[in-house]
Amino acid sequence: MPEQERSEGRVGSAGPGRAGTPLYERDDEVAVAREAVEALCTRSADSGGRRGGLLFLSGAAGLGKTTLLAEIRGMAAARGCTVLSARGSEQEHTVPFHVVRQLLQPVLASCAEAERREIFGGWYEIAGPAVGLFAQQAGTAVPDPQGVRDGLDWVLTQLAVRKAPIVMVVDDAHWGDPESLTWLASFAVRVQELPVLMVLGYRPDELPAEAAAFRGMVGGRGSHPISLRALSPESVTRLVRGVLGPDADDPFCRECWAVTGGNPYETVELVAKVQDRALAPTEESAHLLRDLGASSRGTGLVKRLERLGNRAVRLAWAAAVLGTEISPELAASVAGLPPSEAQDATDTLRVARILTGTRTLEFVHPLIATAVYRAIPSAMRTAIHGQAAAAVTDAGLNITVAARHLLETHPSNDPETVEQLRAAARENLRQGAPGAAHRCLERALREPPPAEERAAVLYELGCSALLTSPAATVNHLSAALELPDLDCTLREDATFRLAQALAHNDQLGEAAAVVGAEAARARSSGVRLRLQAAHHLWRVFDAQEVQAPVRSRQLARLAEHLSGQNMGEKALLCLRTWDATLRGEPAERALAVAAHAVGLSYTDPDWGFELPSITALGYMYADECDRAEELFSSAIAECQQVGWSGAHLSFGFSLLGLVHFRRGLLVEAERCAREAVRLADRVGTRLPATWYAVGLLLDVLLARDHTEEALKVAEEHDFAPPYPNAVVFPDTQTLCGRLMLVRGDREEAIAQLTAAGERLEAKGILNPTWCPWAGHLAVALAPQDPVRARALAAQTLRRAERYGTPTAIGEALLFSAAVSEDGDRLALLERAVATLGKSANQHLYAGALVDLAIALRRAGHTDGVTEMLFEGANVAQRCGADHLAERAHAEIAAAGSQRSGLRR
Repeated sequence: MPEQERSEGRVGSAGPGRAGTPLYERDDEVAVAREAVEALCTRSADSGGRRGGLLFLSGAAGLGKTTLLAEIRGMAAARGCTVLSARGSEQEHTVPFHVVRQLLQPVLASCAEAERREIFGGWYEIAGPAVGLFAQQAGTAVPDPQGVRDGLDWVLTQLAVRKAPIVMVVDDAHWGDPESLTWLASFAVRVQELPVLMVLGYRPDELPAEAAAFRGMVGGRGSHPISLRALSPESVTRLVRGVLGPDADDPFCRECWAVTGGNPYETVELVAKVQDRALAPTEESAHLLRDLGASSRGTGLVKRLERLGNRAVRLAWAAAVLGTEISPELAASVAGLPPSEAQDATDTLRVARILTGTRTLEFVHPLIATAVYRAIPSAMRTAIHGQAAAAVTDAGLNITVAARHLLETHPSNDPETVEQLRAAARENLRQGAPGAAHRCLERALREPPPAEERAAVLYELGCSALLTSPAATVNHLSAALELPDLDCTLREDATFRLAQALAHNDQLGEAAAVVGAEAARARSSGVRLRLQAAHHLWRVFDAQEVQAPVRSRQLARLAEHLSGQNMGEKALLCLRTWDATLRGEPAERALAVAAHAVGLSYTDPDWGFELPSITALGYMYADECDRAEELFSSAIAECQQVGWSGAHLSFGFSLLGLVHFRRGLLVEAERCAREAVRLADRVGTRLPATWYAVGLLLDVLLARDHTEEALKVAEEHDFAPPYPNAVVFPDTQTLCGRLMLVRGDREEAIAQLTAAGERLEAKGILNPTWCPWAGHLAVALAPQDPVRARALAAQTLRRAERYGTPTAIGEALLFSAAVSEDGDRLALLERAVATLGKSANQHLYAGALVDLAIALRRAGHTDGVTEMLFEGANVAQRCGADHLAERAHAEIAAAGSQRSGLRR
């Protein structure tokens, strides 16, 4: 019988997790677990249901979580379930995906390579390194953590299809690594839809602060953990008599309970020591129990270990440092013992119920491992970690395993340690674990690195936190740039990344200034071009930019003679395309520049997602929606291929949804917008990705006349001031003004729309099809100031005609018609219908048709009006504008009733 099961209150077990073996005072818990397993198996057998569930076991150390989890594994195996099992480790919680690998590697190892690739599908290159199937090659795109989690979701889903039902059991989850715990928390949402039962055992008072999602899962309002309690005096008496015999008297049994507090592990250990000492279980021996019990924990356990001799102590210390699933050969190497002496020491520790296992060693209970580890003198513990790092490296284990030991060593000015930690950080990044990479590089910096390497380490440290902590990145990269005699290439790269970090931290003005200053110092034309592109990028997106016209002229001069021969030229041409679009220059001019700008990768780590995106947007606003859709679909595919499932993929869906919206395909646009919001919500709140995604969704909902839902979405996502410092589209302040208008707050709507216009005018953003703030302000003003309203609409039309696209002109004509005097309305609507008939935006065209038909009918015209209403209704239905179709059909019905009345 494994010692750990014995040590938590199981009596009479012939093997781990045997179903039906009694557990003291755990009948209710076993019944709940059995019901969950039976429900899983029944649902999986029923083709109509594939639902799983969650089961949490909560309790302090020694209360029997491990034994109960073994029971669950046994009953699941007996019912034919695929059992995936893992255990957190106090010493290995810094190794990324340690728990994930324990869960998945055994079942994947049983598959042929072809089947493994089939299970992973398109996620093999993304999630494979995290599972430990292979090491990602240097130079490949680094996946974001969310992409890796999505890949793991896919793998578990495929396993659930092939090997259902599945029971996932994680013991000591409170010691799980942050990467695994974050994935478990996210995947838990899906187990209800799959034939998967997730069972977690943990100590509630030791949940890690860095695993917020996991803490929220097990401690949330919807969770109902099974809380294990200490045994009653009666059960302790039964346990004692079950081992020592019926002659154990009541005072002796009561003292056993008093000494252990009913803790099953401590009770069984105490009874075992009574057996070892051959004590009579009577009242006369009861006074000896307190000292015996102390030897099972804390200092008492340490003293017991010391009495076993130096070799046993050294091996136990080595095992405590190594953690779980300990290789006997590795433990002997770390302990510095010859094989024969190590074997003798291992046997001694087995007899003393400290270690168990043969091919791999484990501590009998985590409490013992913790006590032994904490008893190692500090200096000695540090030295053993250093020996362990060398031993695992010599054994050919993954560099990240060695790194977790190096993290525990004292700085010693060792260049080799620095290089190992940097290599581990690169491996962590390729696994999708930037947090682990950051820890390695912080430790490398403390070593410290040689003077000539310090800037490189600071650069790598800053880059590792770019997406997770832009503020930390700013500090590290700024420190690197302050070092003397910095390599030119490194200075360029550090400056470029610093600007990115500042931009992600909503400091776009500072971002532009940093790269602008470095561009002025650059000697190489290629370097200068790259930095100038970055400078103009962040200025273009800085909502607080001053002297925008000056910047536009500079950009126009820079791009005037470029043909897109290299990436630097393409980057500047992308920016010129976008600037021309925002300023409302003729669309043909922007398209001519865009033709030479296409070709940048969306996942290029040097240039970023923004530049190729704004080129595609240039096509979209110029009514070249087919080309824009092609480019954005390519962007999404590129992001998915490299495992970017966070903000970048959210942007991709926002932009693709924007293309659908520009076509007037409202259902498709809403679908993309909701996916973009879902992806952005997983990253954080009030981030650029959220503003884009929620803004698009609100725009679509307002277009579909779903005003109540739009107001609800805005409230849920805090879509309100303060507005971001970055230029966002749809424009945030304009959308807020429109929401206030539908809410009935006309004065505040006018104030917000006026402020938006003043800000955009100062920025030089004059294209009304990019942001029709003036048209919406005109509609809001019309009831109280029709003269100003018509002036704004006329200005919008002039600017639209300068830009020259049917969509821009047609929308401007609709705004003009909405605020016009009665005598002008019909002519404006007729022009709008004729113009929008050439536009890709079918929703605007449908609205123009219906408005014109109704206006004609009100003016007494009847010829072709009904046909026009039918056409408008049909186009509106195809667009998903049901409210517009209903309005047209209501008008048709009213016209029919009017004709019937006239005939009567």
